[in-house]
Order: sequence, then structure tokens, then C-alpha cells
Amino acid sequence: MVLSKAVSESDMSVHSTFASRYVRSSLPRYRMPENSIPKEAAYQIINDELMLDGNPRLNLASFVTTWMEPECDKLIMAAINKNYVDMDEYPVTTELQNRCVNMIAHLFNAPLGESETAVGVGTVGSSEAIMLAGLAFKRRWQNKRRAEGKPFDKPNIVTGANVQVCWEKFARYFEVELREVKLRDGYYVMDPEKAVEMVDENTICVAAILGSTLNGEFEDVKLLNDLLEVKNGETGWGTPIHVDAASGGFIAPFLYPELEWDFRLPWVKSINVSGHKYGLVYAGIGWCIWRNKEDLPEELIFHINYLGADQPTFTLNFSKGSSQVIAQYYQLIRHGFEGYRNIMENCHENAIVLKEGLEKTGRFNIVSKDEGVPLVAFSLKDRSRHDEFEISDMLRRFGWIVPAYTMPPDAQHVTVLRVVIREEFSRTLAERLVLDIEKVMYQLDALPSRLPPPLPPAQLVRKKSEIETQRSVTEAWKKFVLAKKTNGVC
Repeated sequence: MVLSKAVSESDMSVHSTFASRYVRSSLPRYRMPENSIPKEAAYQIINDELMLDGNPRLNLASFVTTWMEPECDKLIMAAINKNYVDMDEYPVTTELQNRCVNMIAHLFNAPLGESETAVGVGTVGSSEAIMLAGLAFKRRWQNKRRAEGKPFDKPNIVTGANVQVCWEKFARYFEVELREVKLRDGYYVMDPEKAVEMVDENTICVAAILGSTLNGEFEDVKLLNDLLEVKNGETGWGTPIHVDAASGGFIAPFLYPELEWDFRLPWVKSINVSGHKYGLVYAGIGWCIWRNKEDLPEELIFHINYLGADQPTFTLNFSKGSSQVIAQYYQLIRHGFEGYRNIMENCHENAIVLKEGLEKTGRFNIVSKDEGVPLVAFSLKDRSRHDEFEISDMLRRFGWIVPAYTMPPDAQHVTVLRVVIREEFSRTLAERLVLDIEKVMYQLDALPSRLPPPLPPAQLVRKKSEIETQRSVTEAWKKFVLAKKTNGVC
């Protein structure tokens, strides 16, 4: 057999990977191996190691879609070898992207005629979309300042301290000062009044978040627009708004259609949204939509012809897969407005079930709001013996991945747990999660505290060194374990 030639003469058991020599050797970590191995062995060994990953369906830390219908999975696999950038070779795929842009623009109430083409682009996610939107704002601001004969070397952008890290990346990579509105107890989103106070003639835009990563809350874009209307009227600066709707862009139109946050507001010039979050597509697709052509400077758009025809391109990368674009179009026409509304209503209702279940335990404060992204953020009422990080760690024993984190400044003393409710998270799972959290709390109550006890006045006690603290904690746990040991086989 040809396959047998891939192994040594002393190892002929190639019909079973587990009877071969390949499971006796460590996988390469730093250098490519000198010799080939059978495809069956490569698949089995890698697949076995991947079993140690968490279950994506139980990853409640992530906003990203982890389940799609089998029919869409087939479309994705059929297009896995299509390079999206080859527009001349794959014109239908390009047309599907344009249809998605138009549908999303109309969903966000862009001021378009019935047959007018929207201005937008598909990206690999909201991070790239935000980079592109930020570049457009910076270039428009620079062009305006240059035309007025004013300095254009110190641009700034105003955001809340609750923004996703991609905004910090944009500011650092593209040399824009980031001005953050600090948070405070009980108010974990950007305060529009404080944001507008930070605006000056060098502000390229104010970024509002429709669905904070921290607690799912929608920022008040309408109030921000009204305040900027007044300030722009007084100063003539024309400071615009970008709405980061990565999480909330596919929620608000269906659950809160009367909420004004999009292109209905005149100072909103661009919006990004993640197709791979509540757009219901696997990771790797985002969208950036501009109000009109004037808001996207022409000099940022490149034209190439070495793939067979003139192709405009405005992206940070070049090659990328077509599968996610096709999957987004599938979801839009498969579900329609009715289907998306039903899915978002289910997510919202299951979030309420989880919230009420946690409240009934009497152990938690709810930090998230009922209006916003369907998630539940909560913190312990009593942190004297155990904290949220211990709960997060122990929930992993039941298979749940629930993150614990501290809030940004000036609310960094607040620690929360967060559960994101996605399409496939049913009421049964919500009820099960509450039961498992109750089990974790019961187990923690029976354990000695891992938190250091409150210190007496400094003059009465010598502060322990770090090594002494570690020894005392280790000794306490050792006594606890020995006390619990029993004879016999478990």
C-alpha cells in the first residue's frame, strides 16, 4: 500500500491511528516537521487536542454567533475557496455583498431613494469597520481644516471609557488623541453632556455605543445629537457622530423601532454593525454604512484592475473569504424582518428569565438594563468571603463559560459577571444555568474564604508578607481537604 510507505518499516499498523507511532510522539510546537504523516493521523491528533477547547454553545462570554442552520453551513462550505476580492471572477458574490449593504442601510433609515444605492462595505468585523469609519472622519476633518488654513495635526475623538478595545487601537495606530468620558457608580455608559463638553475644534467625531460590551446598555444617541446640534450651531465646527452598533444594530430595529439612534438623527454620519453577532453569522463579517457619498472621502477609495476589471476597494486588508458575506445574505432573506424580530424577542425574554432567576436567589445585584442587548450582568451583594472570579472559575466545572471582569475607570472597584443571550440559548438552558449558579454558591459557602480578611488597625498587627499569606491560605485549604477525606473508593 502507498500509505504504508509514509511510516517506518517497523510500524505497519496504519489502519488504526492509535496503533501507529504517531500517537507516541509530541506534536511540533516551534518548527515544521521534517517528514510527512498520514492525513488520518494528522486529523485525529489535532481533533483530539481540540477537544480540550470549551463548548462554543456554552461560551456565554461571547456575543459572536455559534450556531447556524445546516442549509447555511452548506453554502458556507461551498464558497470556502472563493476569494471575495476577486470581484470580476465572482460577480454574483459581489452583488450579494451590495444587496446586504443596501438592506442594512435601509434598516438603519439611511436617507436613500427606493432604488438608490447605499454607501457601505463588508469587513471582517466591527473592528475593521471602525478603523475605516475613523479614517473617513479624520480625512474629512483634515481636508476641512486645510481648506480653512488651520492646523490639522492634533485630531481627537471623544468616547466613553466603556468602548471596545478597537477604539483604542484606532486612536493609537492612526495617531488620534482618545478622550474618554469616565464612568461612575450606577452609570456605566458615556454621559452625553460630559462628552459634548470635551468636544473642541479638533474633534473628528463623537463615538456613541449602541450596546455596551460591559452591560449591554444603549447610550443616548438622541440626546448626544441634540446637544451637538446646539454646540455646532454656536461654533460652526460641525462635529459628527459615529454609532458603534456592533452588538445593538441588529437588535434595536426589531425590539425598539421607535428608538432614534440611527440616520434619522442628522449628525449621525456612519454606523458599524457586526454581522457575526446579532446579524446571526459565524465570526468574520462586519459592516460599515455611511449616510451618503460625501461622508466617505473619495481619496480613501482605491481602484485596481490587475484582477480583470476596475474594482474600487476601501478595506484595511485585501484577500478574505466569501462565505460570511453569502451567509449574511442567507440570513437576511431567510428570516426577513419578521424572523429577526421573533429571534430578538426570544433572546430578550430568555434574558429576563435568567435575570429573575438570579434575583430570586437574593445573592446578586443586576447591573444590566432591561432595554439593550439581551444579556445579564450581575455582581455579588456580599463579597466578604468570595468574589465573582471564583464563581466564574467554578462554573467551568459545569461546562459554562461566564466571564468576570472589573469595570473601567472610574468604576473599576465594581466587578461583574456577564451572560450573553444568543439565538440558540433557550429558556431551558437559562433555568439550568440558574440552578448551577445556586450549586456553585452553595459549594462556595462551604469553603474557607480565599479573600484576605479585613485587617485590624495597622498599629495593632504586623502586615503579613506575600509568602506568609500564601502559606496561611495553603494551610487552611490543606486542613479543609484532609477533613473531607473518607476511606474507600469514590
